[in-house]
Amino acid sequence: MLATCGRVTAPRPRWTLALARYASTSTKDKFRVLVIGGGSGGLTVANQICDRFKAAGKPLNPGDVGILDAADYHYYQPGWTLVGAGLRPKTDFRRPLPSLVPSHISHIAENVKSFYPETSSVKTTSGREISYDSLVVAAGLKINWDGVAGLPQALADSSSGVSSIYSYDTCDKVLHDVDALRSGNAIFTQPAGIIKCPGAPQKIMWMTWDKYQKSGRGNNIKIDFMTGLPFMFSVKKYSDALNALRIERGIGAEFEHNLVSIDAANRKATFQKSDGSTVDRDFTLLHVTPPMGPPDFIKGTPIADAVGWVEVDRATLRHVKPEFGNIFALGDCSSLPTSKTAAAITSQAPILTENLFSVMDTGKVSSARYDGYTSCPLLTGYGELMLTEFKYGFEPKESFAKYVGDQTKRRRLFYHFKKDLFPWAYWNHMINGKWFGPSGPFRPKFV
Repeated sequence: MLATCGRVTAPRPRWTLALARYASTSTKDKFRVLVIGGGSGGLTVANQICDRFKAAGKPLNPGDVGILDAADYHYYQPGWTLVGAGLRPKTDFRRPLPSLVPSHISHIAENVKSFYPETSSVKTTSGREISYDSLVVAAGLKINWDGVAGLPQALADSSSGVSSIYSYDTCDKVLHDVDALRSGNAIFTQPAGIIKCPGAPQKIMWMTWDKYQKSGRGNNIKIDFMTGLPFMFSVKKYSDALNALRIERGIGAEFEHNLVSIDAANRKATFQKSDGSTVDRDFTLLHVTPPMGPPDFIKGTPIADAVGWVEVDRATLRHVKPEFGNIFALGDCSSLPTSKTAAAITSQAPILTENLFSVMDTGKVSSARYDGYTSCPLLTGYGELMLTEFKYGFEPKESFAKYVGDQTKRRRLFYHFKKDLFPWAYWNHMINGKWFGPSGPFRPKFV
């Protein structure tokens, strides 16, 4: 879609992509604000910081804000579950990245190779040096497809029965494999550790279960959830409700079982238990959530923590090292101790924007503080969804409980939020900087 002055129009034909990239690529080597990553966090913050300076009567000049990202496309990744469930085509969730960058924001179609925070600069993979007054890192995370032996080969084999909703290229294979299965064992996996949207591995499981019930295949297919975690969900209130639902629906589960290898030819999956021993499971269908971690180009740099996430204050989103006080981060690449979801970014972005503006304007952060809010719209079947919302400490923070009651109850209204409202709000408001989490289109006010 073409973003111009905050408005979004129809996507341009694919043959114009190369021209769009050429036209939008900046040759500048110095920016007031440099944003690393043109994903959900990067586009949102780049637009919001322009709006914030304008609202303060101190508008930035065109090109003062730059987005550094060589990707051809931008993806609405929460939509891939809808693709796997047969609710939307995957083309609904991909747009050329250059078409989403408005004309007043520079697009540098390259990637970062090295960070030099001491000199407020970065070096790109082509060797180009770019400097900044302030840096925002919104680089996402890395999906380690090679972290499960045999997984890349199994995904490439159309007859393997192995699929994953965690990429644009494989999410429609999920639908194909689910529809093709008539009997046997369907296993859905989740690794221990940090992943994008920790509810997604079981969203597709619940949708598959419901599809098999509605199509009369439920008695012929055994479904199991194999997770490296010791529970169904990180928030106890929702975990208890989901485990009760699992038992009610006759879905098996093995906890603290990490998928480590796949033998697609023999339809065997090997899991490692918490004591280090391994067990094999036969499968007819295997849905895999691969392990994930920080991007390689961030790990080991001065701005990273010991694991490889950009080390920022959990409340202000500013780097924890005073000497790097002009660096901020949000979203999946950050060290923020909350679930990595698009919903989290909608709440993080206005906090980061306010503090970044204040630091650039006065040298100090504002009163804006992030409480860890995130959300996982957890599909549990066709026409129903459990809307989990929580904050730091994995404490529920529900937006609708006072209107509709306990949010562990599955509702059709929430289902349409996920299927219809959220994708619309994303393309038309969020990445344009006009969507602010639970407050929707209304930017929160900070005292």
